[in-house]
Amino acid sequence: MDRTEKHAFVASLAAVFADTSMVVVTRNDGMTVAQVTVLRQRMRAAGATFKVAKNRLATLALDGTRFEGISPLLKGPTALAWAADPVAVAKVAVEFAKTNDKLVILGGALGTQTLNAAGIKALAELPSLDVLRAQLVGLISTPATRIAGVLQAPAGQLARVFGAYAKKDDAVAEAA
Repeated sequence: MDRTEKHAFVASLAAVFADTSMVVVTRNDGMTVAQVTVLRQRMRAAGATFKVAKNRLATLALDGTRFEGISPLLKGPTALAWAADPVAVAKVAVEFAKTNDKLVILGGALGTQTLNAAGIKALAELPSLDVLRAQLVGLISTPATRIAGVLQAPAGQLARVFGAYAKKDDAVAEAA
């Protein structure tokens, strides 16, 4: 790459770091092109991006961003993965690393918080953002359905009591 391409790459990577919420740093030593292609496809399907970047250029792009804490991780053959949904990128990276021992998760950053490999794995175990939203809606709607059931129960009980009295009165009238 010549100097202008390097400046453009650093600027585009800095723009990505400004817009994203999560960055995962991986070591991809010995991965084949086919394996990297499969990983990129899985990342893309989850709404994430996986990119091999020169460590020096990535460090320059990290300067002045909230992800500056991951700069020490950029040693050797590394690659960066990022997405707006932090759980999605962590989940794909951890799942792929389980099946491919050549991909090693070094750490990452969630906003200004720097995470080690264990932190990334713990984040991957969380449900995705869509699942969390569905659970939250379920929690909010559950009390409403319970309140409706409680409010309807007394009316139903009253109707049964009145029906029992009516049957009792009918039985007394027939006996007389």
